Amino acid sequence: MGSMKSRVVSAVEVAVLGGCAALDSRPPEEVLKERAQLRWDAMVKSDFKAAYQYLSPGSRAVLTPEGYASGLKTGFWKGAAVDRVICDRPDVCDAVMTIEYEFRGSRIKTPLKETWIKEGSSWWFVQK
Repeated sequence: MGSMKSRVVSAVEVAVLGGCAALDSRPPEEVLKERAQLRWDAMVKSDFKAAYQYLSPGSRAVLTPEGYASGLKTGFWKGAAVDRVICDRPDVCDAVMTIEYEFRGSRIKTPLKETWIKEGSSWWFVQK
């Protein structure tokens, strides 16, 4: 009987610890900066399946992974860095980035601003 109680307590502890891990107490700018960078790291690697996972639920409802990837060019992006995140509202932020790509043999860096929304407990990229 003692071992059964230990297993129940352990399961409860695991559930509580797992739930705490899902709650992110960092500022939204920090969380979003990390997510936006991860999405762009996937884009640079041409891992469009991974990048698709960062699309908002609404975008994913109308766009299949194949449809998303079909509009993207493998090997096009050479680098990306999130410069800053601006949150004017608690559930909508902009990620301001520098994107690097190759065009006619030259590497070009250009600014890019993306809109991200908070839905549920996560931040999602809004595909326009």
